This record gives sequence, C-alpha cells and structure tokens, in this order.
Amino acid sequence: MNTAVTNANPYIPFPSEILDVVKHTQKEYTFRMKFEGEVRPGQFFEVSVPKFGEAPISVSGIGKDYVDLTIRRVGRVTNEVFEHYKGQSLLLRGPYGNGFDIDLYKEGETVVVAGGTGVSPVRGVIEALSTMDNAKDKYAIAGFRSPDDMLFRDDLARWKDRLNLILTVDRAPEGYEGNVGLVTKFIADLPLRDPSSAKAVVVGPPPMMKFTIIELQKKGFKDENITVSYERKMCCGLGKCGHCRVNSTYICLDGPVFNYTEGKLLMD
Repeated sequence: MNTAVTNANPYIPFPSEILDVVKHTQKEYTFRMKFEGEVRPGQFFEVSVPKFGEAPISVSGIGKDYVDLTIRRVGRVTNEVFEHYKGQSLLLRGPYGNGFDIDLYKEGETVVVAGGTGVSPVRGVIEALSTMDNAKDKYAIAGFRSPDDMLFRDDLARWKDRLNLILTVDRAPEGYEGNVGLVTKFIADLPLRDPSSAKAVVVGPPPMMKFTIIELQKKGFKDENITVSYERKMCCGLGKCGHCRVNSTYICLDGPVFNYTEGKLLMD
C-alpha cells in the first residue's frame, strides 16, 4: 500500500510497503520502498516507526514505482527500522528538500566526490552521469573506510565500465590491490581539460568535504561550479524544530543541496 504524497497535512506520514531489502554491510542496508511521485537525487524522506520516532533519510535510488533509502543502523529509530522486512511497511513523509539538478551536469566535465554514506545521496547523480553520451568527461571519486564498508558494489562495478571511477579506501588489509588513501589524494591528478569550467559535487563527512573543496580550488575549480549537500544537519524536515537552522537558513527547507557560494557561509 502506498498513498504517495497526497496527504493534505504534511505532518501526517503515509504507509509504504518494503519491496526489498539489500544488505551492504553489517550496519548499512538499502530499503526499497513503494512510492509513486516526483523525486530527485539529494532529496530525503522522514522514516518513522510509531513509539520509536523518525529519522531523515536521503534518497539513494529512484524507480518508476519505488525509492531506495539507504539506512545506517546508528540509533533507536534505525535499530527498529532494521527489524522490518520485505512485505512489511514503514511510515514515510516527503520527499523534502531541493535535491540535485541533473541538467547542470549534462554539458562539460563533472567530478563527483563522495565519502562513506555520502555516496547514497549522489548515487542517482553518478548513475545519471554514467548514462550520458559524454560519460568520458565525467569523474567520480568514492571513498570508504575499508573494503568491508563499501556500499553499492554492483553499481561501482557498472560505473567503472561507463565513466571515470576512482574507488579508494582509508585503510585495507595486506594484499589489497585497490587504491588506498583519502579521496583528496586523487583530485590533483584528474586529467581535466579545463578545471575552471568543470563542475563538482561534494558530499560526505564535514572534514572530508572541507579538504576536498580546498583541493578542488587548488585544481582551479570555481566556487560557483561546486555543489554541496549538508543533509546530516536535518531533523524534522519542515523547518519547525530549528535543529538545522544556520543563521536565517533552514537546511531542510532551503537545501540540503547548496551551491558552494552559499554553502560556504553555512558554518558547521
């Protein structure tokens, strides 16, 4: 059962059937939820369980009649979400936020840099880039703590064949043959024709985002060509609780996706 976003009262959640559950790691699963309606990468839903509360979860995949929500088991609400299985239902509100405008990245060179669970909100962006005719001009740098912490392994394998994917881990066991190092390590050597006109998307933990942007700027990227997402600050999704307020900006209402000319003023 799914009522999409037809409730007159935006505070009232609607039931959504769990169509599938995919395990990525011990703590991160993707819940495929039945949903029919307009949604774009970078937006989020409030997922709630009665008596346990609710949590904002970024959209990690979009289909004709579903959305993917990749959830990390980190607290009371998400612990209870993980007790739900295919065929059962969860309560959703949303989608909320502005999301990414894919049209911005159709022309020219684009670099997506994401770390850890930050890959979830840009999964749809990277997927879109991988299907473009000029995919050879598209780059993605995805970093995880270790090989065991990697998300979306099937997607990573497919993206590697379609665009320029750099996959790296912070640490790895002896004998690991992939890249080891922070995502920032690989920015300087990107073979871009014109960094001053290239576009970038950066999502991940605040320290990773800070130093990634510094490296992009060193490379020649302009602030106005960099897009960031600050979804981790959000709580209620409706601008009522004030948890995500920075000065006069409400991340959940005005974002969570921002052009960096504005985003750099939103001090964490």
